[in-house]
Amino acid sequence: MTSIVQFENVGLRYGTGAETLSDLSFSLPEGAFCVLTGPSGAGKTSLLRLLYLAQRPSRGLIRLFGEDVVTLPREKLPAMRRRIGVVFQDFRLVPHLSAFDNIALPLRVMGQSEREIEAPVNEMLAWVGLSDRASARPATLSGGEQQRVAIARAVIGRPDLLVADEPTGNVDPEMAERLLHLFDGLNKLGTTIVVATHDIHLLNRVPRAALMRLDRGRVTDPTDELRHALRLEAGTPA
Repeated sequence: MTSIVQFENVGLRYGTGAETLSDLSFSLPEGAFCVLTGPSGAGKTSLLRLLYLAQRPSRGLIRLFGEDVVTLPREKLPAMRRRIGVVFQDFRLVPHLSAFDNIALPLRVMGQSEREIEAPVNEMLAWVGLSDRASARPATLSGGEQQRVAIARAVIGRPDLLVADEPTGNVDPEMAERLLHLFDGLNKLGTTIVVATHDIHLLNRVPRAALMRLDRGRVTDPTDELRHALRLEAGTPA
């Protein structure tokens, strides 16, 4: 199976301090759903930054979609980034644009016409429960509403890779389930998904998801053990 993401002996250091990430080696096949977890300060956000090309590693090899992105010429980065949807923990909505226009932004960048954009954006607004807030600007939206707009913007272009940093952290449990269902549907259509979260119970909501745990900048893969613990916690036979 084709690897969408491949890390080989990757290290990341900010300035002259100790490495934030050390000797990361892993690959994600096309269509994988990966839950990235670990304690605060483990390096989850730094790993995501490498995945969506906001940061280059200090050492090692990173391939995305079969291309070496460490040595990729700068002029080729925008085209590569258009294949990646990102849900930022701090949302990063464009403040002067409405919810509709924030969600439409990736489609406009792709060159779609306004006629092509209207229906999918309205459908996405309905899916995340914000049809009545289409014209609202980010400053007038609650944190949970901004989170939903950010997620809708990230997925509307059906990216090849979706990277999400705590995507359900600012919404109620019912909306969290709905958003996970959206991710799950996107994944079934072929998008490779990496979700960073403190909520390891996401593994129970997406049964085929794999777990990648970061601890002190290094990666472990205790998926089977963790699923067993979660089943015991829920009182379900292992």
